Amino acid sequence: MNNKKIKVVDLFCGVGGLSYGFAKDDKFQIVASNEILPNMAKAYELNHPTVKVYCKDIKYFGIHDLIKDFNIDEGGIDLVVGGPPCQAYSTVGKRLIDDPRGKLFQEYYRVLKEINPKAFVFENVRGLLSMNRGELFNTIITLFKSLNYRISYKVLNSADYGVPQVRERVFIVGTKLNNAFSFPNPTHESKESKTTLFSQQNKTYLNISDAIGDLPFIKSGEKSFDYETPPQNSFQEIMRINAPTELMDHNAPINNGKLVKIMEQLPDGGSPLDLPENMRPKSGFANTYCRLWWNRPSTTITRNFSTPSSSRCIHPKAPRPLTTREGARIQCFPDNYIFYGSRSDKNLQIGNAVPTFVSIAIKNSILQHIVE
Repeated sequence: MNNKKIKVVDLFCGVGGLSYGFAKDDKFQIVASNEILPNMAKAYELNHPTVKVYCKDIKYFGIHDLIKDFNIDEGGIDLVVGGPPCQAYSTVGKRLIDDPRGKLFQEYYRVLKEINPKAFVFENVRGLLSMNRGELFNTIITLFKSLNYRISYKVLNSADYGVPQVRERVFIVGTKLNNAFSFPNPTHESKESKTTLFSQQNKTYLNISDAIGDLPFIKSGEKSFDYETPPQNSFQEIMRINAPTELMDHNAPINNGKLVKIMEQLPDGGSPLDLPENMRPKSGFANTYCRLWWNRPSTTITRNFSTPSSSRCIHPKAPRPLTTREGARIQCFPDNYIFYGSRSDKNLQIGNAVPTFVSIAIKNSILQHIVE
């Protein structure tokens, strides 16, 4: 391609995790994005002031918007990226194939058909592969192939790309270009797997301590606007580039006394089984009311990362769940990235996102593919 920018449309854009790498590279231009949730769309706008955000149901978004507002017709967009909301086929929730959210991939397909980009990136939960014994996944692949895209797919673990979190997601890439697309090679691996000569060049997985060690260990109900220490490693340096003078969103929810006592008693990585029987919560799943590990990557961050009764999210050293800022760090959003609305709005924006470092890795592979 010549020096013209590679034009991108961002579907189900959320707060901008999947498109982060493209937004930060001058070779790409995100023309338009679509998001149904108003506070999510507002957060995207605050971080992408030059992008036109269509805040509406995707069934009302399509080529007509691009023709009317940009005079861009079919074939004028080079790349579509997006991950339709996945609750309907997550391995966590009840996997209801009848859930209307499970049909959003058909809207993605419709927009692809109308816009006809050279390539697309579709991201989703790993559970999509096994949903309905693989039938749903095969249907999606068949639909994409019917538009003459050559399809590659792969499950990527975020920790392999320098994210301080174990998070597996399936990425589907479709292309109409003649050369083959290659997924990015891992740059990091676990200590355990660094035994072969070939793996020596990869770095070791980042831990929670690497990600949030410079943030104050505030207690339940406290907040802080100051960093605890200067950056202690290159990850923290990257997160703090152009950071505001006051730390944003580092405030802990107020928890009841009983929960605080439970959190005080948990060891590093501990669960209710580590507590005296009379202290154990009466309900909860295997990963609830659990502490994270200081010297390991986080488990998968969800929208519930400040709710110990819903996920493993208790800070490894402080008697409280993670703050919004700590969740953002674990998802690799820099400290100047803006989230919008209530705590639960912001945590949803963060928990639903693709970690930015994964987006950068995908972007580099797409760029190489298009430039070749």
